[in-house]
Amino acid sequence: MPPVTLALLVGNLVVFLLQLAGGLPLFEWFALWPPALSGPRSGPSFELWRLLTYSFLHGSALHLMFNMLALYTFGRDLERLFGSSWYLQYYLVSVVAAALSHVVVTAWMGAPPFPTVGASGGVYGLLLAYGVYFPHRTLILLFPPIPLPARVFVVLFAALELYFGVTGTVSGVAHFAHLGGMLGGWLMIRLRRRRRGR
Repeated sequence: MPPVTLALLVGNLVVFLLQLAGGLPLFEWFALWPPALSGPRSGPSFELWRLLTYSFLHGSALHLMFNMLALYTFGRDLERLFGSSWYLQYYLVSVVAAALSHVVVTAWMGAPPFPTVGASGGVYGLLLAYGVYFPHRTLILLFPPIPLPARVFVVLFAALELYFGVTGTVSGVAHFAHLGGMLGGWLMIRLRRRRRGR
């Protein structure tokens, strides 16, 4: 297991165990609370560290399991391809881009403010990179279990996230954060290719 992928898996698991243990108001301190919630009567204030820390919190064991399965699936090959340092930068940029996209788009749409948690933004950034660099690898949908080439898998998930985000047909999910994670990943891929001259 490459070191950064392992560290992210362990870090997310440890934080979730701390959530289960209680005693610390982790959601209040570290979740992504939109600026609209700021103020003495409306909830925690908006601090910059929340653009990263929200990604280590999860709403349920199932939420954590799906994100960590995706991180394990995509992260190992991408860390070996990118190298640990660039891979970590890529992941964190995807996380921050996801947070910014969610805050900006939901404010623009007038959506009710709600705290956001989960590693999905970073995971969707990894999914994009996996489709770009391993386009012919086979990935299998969970429901229904249909095998698809990675590049088709990426396009399908991006289209679904855009549709669900615009229509609001699947509530309780930060669809624009997922798309923002993919956008951050795409920008990092362009930067990498420019630096490498291809």
